[in-house]
Amino acid sequence: MIQEAKGDGARLFRACDEAGIGLRTYRRWFREGSVQVDKRPEAVRPGPANKLSEEERQRILSTCNSTRYESLPPSQIVPSLMDEGLYLASESSFYRILKAHNQLNHRGQSLAPQRSREATTHHASGPCELWSWDITYLASTVRGQFYYLYMFEDVYSRKIVGYEVYEAESGDYAAELLQRSLLREKCLHRPLVLHSDNGAPMKAQTMKAKMEELGVLPSYSRPRVSNDNAFSESLFRTLKYRPEWPSSGFKSLEDARRWVDGFVSWYNTEHKHSKLRFVTPQERHSGEDVAILAQRQRVLEEAKQRTPNRWGSRPIRNCEPAGPTTLNPERSAVEKDAA
Repeated sequence: MIQEAKGDGARLFRACDEAGIGLRTYRRWFREGSVQVDKRPEAVRPGPANKLSEEERQRILSTCNSTRYESLPPSQIVPSLMDEGLYLASESSFYRILKAHNQLNHRGQSLAPQRSREATTHHASGPCELWSWDITYLASTVRGQFYYLYMFEDVYSRKIVGYEVYEAESGDYAAELLQRSLLREKCLHRPLVLHSDNGAPMKAQTMKAKMEELGVLPSYSRPRVSNDNAFSESLFRTLKYRPEWPSSGFKSLEDARRWVDGFVSWYNTEHKHSKLRFVTPQERHSGEDVAILAQRQRVLEEAKQRTPNRWGSRPIRNCEPAGPTTLNPERSAVEKDAA
């Protein structure tokens, strides 16, 4: 191809550049009008002077496979040998030899590191499609004694749809509360995804059996990844940072239940949620947010017409209802590369 291009008037170094080889390589390969035989496969290349002998390589292999070192990596073996006054080779040589003999695998009884799977993504375009739940500690006035708050939240509306305070963590309590919550919200035997972490009550056989009986699809966080249940974690933070939160602890179970009742009433009916365009979870849950936000938009438009110089070219506040909610949204390829 280079000869053909050269015959058609192309410059030789331009043709070589298009073919992806250097001009010196071309002249070495093409001599006296013919292509020379490639002598690279037949070339005799002397080994490096510091190359390990076969006996040394076998000694390293037998050392790594010995009873004493079979469960240790080279980074542990080499220092141990040096402590005994023996040096066979560097850690990198150990690794290289093990790899050449297909022995560079996870050593020891612990589980090999595994790439964590992607979080399960769920979407909610209306109430009672996706719930999240968790259990949090409520300290008592007695040191070391706690009460346990079970709380179910609708991810779409952020409404607390079920809650109770008990003296212990139990899958039986969770199963009973789930059934009562479904009956209260009138969504029994409707498609519903219930997301939680991997706690013992969440994966208890009683809870799993009740979910199957009620037609609820379970969803779990990845092990040791608290961000996968972010909605419940955020709700608990709001709860424990209320000004009325008893920092000294609750005096009794009845006291804890009474305080949680007041919080749930405030959160569902008075708290204007920033992610819901500042409407309450109850208004979002019942669909009242559409009319409320439309009224706010009319008020803002009238205010802008009365005093346009105060607004200038700036648009009014976004009063469109918040759209569907996504639990653990998929990351883009750019975000994955950055991570």
